[in-house]
Amino acid sequence: MNVVILAAGMGKRMQSALPKVLHPLAGKPLLQHVIDTARSLSSSKLCVIYGHGGAAVPEMVAKLAGNGQTPIETALQQPQLGTGHAVMQAVPQLDEDAPTLVLYGDVPLTLESSLRRLVEAAGNDKLGILTVEQANPFGLGRIVRENGRIVRIVEEKDASDTERAIREINSGIMCIPTRHLKRWLAALSNNNAQGEYYLTDIVAQAVAEGVEVVSASPSAEWEVAGVNSKVQLAELERRHQLNIANALLEKGVTLMDPARIDVRGELICGRDVVIDVGCVFEGRVELADGVTVGPHCVLVNAKVEQGANIKPFCHIEDALVGPKSQIGPYARLRPGTELGEDVHVGNFVEIKNSQVAAHSKANHLAYVGDATVGSRVNIGAGTITCNYDGANKFRTVIEDDAFIGSDSQLVAPVTVGKGATLGAGTTLTKDAPAGKLTISRPKQMTIDGWSRPVKVKK
Repeated sequence: MNVVILAAGMGKRMQSALPKVLHPLAGKPLLQHVIDTARSLSSSKLCVIYGHGGAAVPEMVAKLAGNGQTPIETALQQPQLGTGHAVMQAVPQLDEDAPTLVLYGDVPLTLESSLRRLVEAAGNDKLGILTVEQANPFGLGRIVRENGRIVRIVEEKDASDTERAIREINSGIMCIPTRHLKRWLAALSNNNAQGEYYLTDIVAQAVAEGVEVVSASPSAEWEVAGVNSKVQLAELERRHQLNIANALLEKGVTLMDPARIDVRGELICGRDVVIDVGCVFEGRVELADGVTVGPHCVLVNAKVEQGANIKPFCHIEDALVGPKSQIGPYARLRPGTELGEDVHVGNFVEIKNSQVAAHSKANHLAYVGDATVGSRVNIGAGTITCNYDGANKFRTVIEDDAFIGSDSQLVAPVTVGKGATLGAGTTLTKDAPAGKLTISRPKQMTIDGWSRPVKVKK
């Protein structure tokens, strides 16, 4: 099957320099949603028609190439003279022995199942149209039937009063026998109110030639909803997020409020997962059985293992949280963080590119960067690993059962031996031996006769 995706529009109502089809929905461009759906149909040829936005659309498409998936061709439509003219640009790339499915880069939520119904209805010799009935079809092309059979599609601007009363509308999505499509496109006229070549005019040609025109319908109106403004984009974003939320609920995930979750990628949940309000999940996020995520957390490409508790206002990116760990509130796990079982990371603790083994704790106000931390280590408040000298980064090693006193600075590269203790306020520049107390601080002094300065009156 050939798939042609029309993505040449400017999108003036978006009020943006970014081409309309590149605006994000659920974390990825509108056009990528359509491409992903097209690829799920096992299409043999896939062509994206672009126009406005210069090289931005082809550059985005190029990033999706490879991985053994259907290759994507692009074709420039310049100037933009309507949907029929857009499909004309793809003609040289189409396989005449396979039907052609026409999709739209600004209609992101059409389900694979709906498209399969359309393709099956059309077969190899019928013209198939995805249609839907709307209560208010203003501005949309109407499906005109005679004795139940589709005979033509009329655009709003060209419709009579009787035709405007029709509620069945054309989504624009069609499945067309390619050998007919090439001939029909060549015969199109732009003698209409817009002076454009309408793809919909091929319907009348099909009827005139005795080619059967059939229809299929999506499961819901939002499947064929397009984006022409930021308002419509926001509406589809919430619709899409509600669909995701409902799917999670069906799988047994507890969502404190299905209207307040944002999934911008893939969220995989085990049993008895609880997600509170305002959470954002980006990339691929895995939450194992019994995981709890508190309000207003952001998880990006993260894996959280069984029974872990992510408390409110945490940011976790490219990190692994071990089973039964307690994170937050207000904790940040940066890329390269790997936490073992039952690790406690408290409020205003930041960990980056570090491994922390089982049962270790950093409960408040600490920075652990480029470090290897053993088991049962206690990292006191105000502790930092000084991992960067302004040019290069170095690692800190803290072995099992070490105790790091509050307000300590560990100047890497440095090792704290097994069972060692650092006294509060220590600046460690040399290895601390195992099992011993290491202290680095000036001698405490009390200055007799000293008075605190008094503000001078003006």
